[in-house]
Amino acid sequence: MFDWISQHQKVLSVMISFGTLLIWLVYAQLLYQSYRRQRRPRIVINRGKHRSVNALCLISNMSAESVFVEHIVARLETDRGVLRADVTELEQDYEQGDEDRQQRHGTAPDSLRDSTRQGPLAPGEFLHIGAFGDVIERVCRARGVSLEAGDGDERIVRARALTIQVVAIYGSDDLPIGVERRFLIHETKRGHLLVPDTWDSKRLASRRQRRRLRDLMEELRKEQLAGD
Repeated sequence: MFDWISQHQKVLSVMISFGTLLIWLVYAQLLYQSYRRQRRPRIVINRGKHRSVNALCLISNMSAESVFVEHIVARLETDRGVLRADVTELEQDYEQGDEDRQQRHGTAPDSLRDSTRQGPLAPGEFLHIGAFGDVIERVCRARGVSLEAGDGDERIVRARALTIQVVAIYGSDDLPIGVERRFLIHETKRGHLLVPDTWDSKRLASRRQRRRLRDLMEELRKEQLAGD
C-alpha cells in the first residue's frame, strides 16, 4: 500500500489539490449566493384585515436595507380597458407651515405619512395606502368614470382586476426597482371579493424592467406637470 502511494505520489498530490480547489470554489459560490440574497431587494404587496375590496393594501419592506418609495401606481382592468393612476399622494390638503407647527408638537412624521406614501421604508416595516376599494374609486375619479349608475350611464365601468405597482430606489443603484401584484375582483352575493392572482408579489428587477420603470417615472412626472 505504501509502495503504491510512493509510486503515485505526484498524481495523488495533483488530485488532492484539485479536490481542495473544487471545495473552495463551491464554498465561494455559496457565500456569493448568500450575499446576493441579502443584497436583493424584497418588497411584498398584500391585503390585510379582510378578503373583500375593503381590505387594506399593505406594502412591506423585507429587504436587508431601507428602500425609498418613489411611486405607487394602480392599474384597474375594466370592461372598457385599463385605467392607470398614481396613488402615492393621499387626497388630503397639506398646507404650508403645517410641518413646522407639527414639529413643535412632536408629530411631524405622522403628519407627513398622512399626506404622502413617498419616503424611506426601513427593513421590516410596512405601510398601507388605504382600502383597495378606495384605491379603485380614486382611479375611477381620476379617469372620469364610475362603478355605479349615475347621470352619465356611458361612463359606467365594471372592474375586473387591480394591479398595485411600487417603484422604489434601493441602495446606490442608478435604476429604480419595482414590484407589482395583481388582484382579481369577483362579484359575489356578499359583495366584491378580492383574490390575489399569484401567491407572491412579482419582482421587477431585470435590466429591461428597471429601464421601463425609469420611463414610467418620467411619464408620471410629465403627467404631473400637465396637471399643474
